[in-house]
Parts: sequence; C-alpha cells; structure tokens
Amino acid sequence: MTSANDDRVGTLLTDDLLERIRSRAADHDRANTFPHDDLADLTEAGYLTAFVPAEFGGGGLTLEQLCEEQSRLAAASPATALAVNMHHVWVGVARQVRAAGEDSMDEILARVMEGAILAFGVSERGNDLVLFGSASQAVPDDDGAGFSFDGTKIFTSLGPVWTILGTFGTDRSDPDNPVNVWGFVERDDPGVEIVKDWDTLGMRATQSYTTVLRGAHAPAHRIVRTVAPGPQPDPFLFGIFSSFEILLSAVYRGIARRALELAIGTVKKRRSLKNDAPYSSDPDIRWLIADAAIELDALDPQISVLARDVDAGASRDLWLPQLSALKSRATETALRVVEKAVRVSGGGSYYSSSELSRLYRDVLAGLFHPSDDESVHGAWAGALLGPVPTPGA
Repeated sequence: MTSANDDRVGTLLTDDLLERIRSRAADHDRANTFPHDDLADLTEAGYLTAFVPAEFGGGGLTLEQLCEEQSRLAAASPATALAVNMHHVWVGVARQVRAAGEDSMDEILARVMEGAILAFGVSERGNDLVLFGSASQAVPDDDGAGFSFDGTKIFTSLGPVWTILGTFGTDRSDPDNPVNVWGFVERDDPGVEIVKDWDTLGMRATQSYTTVLRGAHAPAHRIVRTVAPGPQPDPFLFGIFSSFEILLSAVYRGIARRALELAIGTVKKRRSLKNDAPYSSDPDIRWLIADAAIELDALDPQISVLARDVDAGASRDLWLPQLSALKSRATETALRVVEKAVRVSGGGSYYSSSELSRLYRDVLAGLFHPSDDESVHGAWAGALLGPVPTPGA
C-alpha cells in the first residue's frame, strides 16, 4: 500500500547514503562499536529532525512515511535503524500530544531542532508492567512540581551519544495513591550514570547501555506527565505505545526485506551439481522463497494502515491489542523470513562474515521487545472474552 506522499520517501535516505551505512555495518557489529559515522551522515541528511512537524522547522514526515524510511535504513544496518528508532519514538509522542491540543512536549521538539538526541529510559529488569508501572522511584520536590528519579533502566539505546533521556518512575509519597511520573533528564545532570555494559548476540551497534539514576532531577518544565498506574486513555501513553510498536515493526520488516533480497540473489547464483541448474530452479527452494515472500507481503498493509490511522488521529476500539499484534506479527514474521533465507542460501550463511548470519542474530532481538507474545494473546483474550472471572464469583 502507498500513500499520496510516497514521493518524499528516499529524498533523505538516498541510495548512496544507505550503501555507505551498509558498508560499515559488519565492522561495527564485529568490533561492538557505536556507528558514529552513520549518525553523522544521518544528522547531515536531516534524518533526526525528519519527523519533527514542519512548523518547528522539521521535515514533517508522516508516521507512515517514516516507517518506510526506517525499513530502508534497517535493510542497510538493522542496529543503526533500531538505535535511531528510540529517538524517533519520542518525537512521535510529542507530535501526538501536540495533536491532542497540548504543548507539554513542545520544548522537546524545539530541542531536537537544536540537535538533541533523545533516548528511551523505560525498560527495567523483571518489570512486565512496562509503561504502566515502575520499580524506579520518582521523588517530588518540596513544591511538588519537579521530581528526582532513582532506579536502573536497561536497553538504553544510543548509549554513547544521547543528550536527553525520557524516563519514568512511581511517586509513592502517598502509599494509597501512587502516581507514575514521566520526565526528561539531561545526560550531564548529577545522578545520571551510564554503564557501558553492552555485549550481546545481535544488534550490537545500538550500544544500548544500562542507565542508573540516583536522584537525577527533572525540573517542573521537564515533567510531561503524571498518571495513575495501569492502562489509561491518555494521549501521551498512547503516543508511546503506538509510535514504539509501529516504528519497531518497520525496522524488523526492513530486516526481512533484506534477508529475502539476499536469498534471491544467492539461489540465482548457486548451481546444483546434481541437476546442473541454478538453485532458483529447484522446486523446494522456490517454495521456500515464495513462502517467505507471502509472509512478508502481509506486513506492508498492516503497518501502513495503522500508521496512517495514527497520523489521522483515528479512533479504534481495539487500538492496544492491534498495536501489540502488529509488533508480534512483524518480529515473528521477520524471524521466519530470515530463517528461510538462511535455509536456501546454504552453509555459507553460517559463517560470521555472512550478512545473513548477522541479520539472523539481529532479528532475534525482536523476541525481547514489548509487547511479548504472551501479553499480546492476553490483551486479545481480554478484549474479546472479558476478564477472567474471579474464582467463586
């Protein structure tokens, strides 16, 4: 599916730029280093401000358009795309809050135009509440306007370069009425410790360090939300959920596209000694390639329609289950497509020097992003069947 403005896609991320990024991806993966060179090129191209509304001086791309660009970037370097994704998510939240008639995040949009790089400080070890509750503390100032955060956040992508961290904790000063507090802290603020501990199976160049907050202070003008724990019909929380799930799905779609492209090229070049014919003529190989393409083809309309509806501010009764399902389908589909690409490409794809080998390691990261498969099924069951009855009720 295409939008009326698809002619804008590719004007920022040119083919030459993407090829430069692709040429560096293996080295950054092998050395476990952050792609500073990619970031410099993307910044020069205006990509970090591409999603900022035009009235702030940004590129004004829609979510649907940015999804296509993120898929193209992910096909060149999955880790670079995933890292930049977290910056774009916060811009997406600010856009949606502004569309709801609020100006609480306008400062963030202005800071991005000044060169700020935004990071996502939300995930915590063992916290399956994700957006709806935090093990971190949010301690109010004496006047109750600003807050200080105490806690440990994991998977903070853009670890070496972010300048502003969006995070949250729970204010438990009134034990009977806890409140989740969302705010932004600066990298150089006292109480912010960045732990360089990223050494993983895949997505290595994201350099998603652990961030420890010890009284990191966000003044009143950087506190953007206080909400009760649990799911809430709030444009800020919806902005996080929708931007995160849709843009994440676009990244994994890009990985799958590249894997299929590599597999097609490989089977056209490899020849069978048994049949003296290219493997692209083998019926089993053809079936696997077609099966991978059929699965991948289903992602495009789902990503496009949901992104377009977010852009339009559309109302849906099942927004949260549908967004969760999109993420699950995109990451699981990408995993299956990459696996099939490896199967048809032969033993060469098992070498660590193979791009497919790296894509396989990178695509596995999709298993660890929220929403996980269990919560997706739980959300749909709850929406369709209602809550599980209390025993004896």
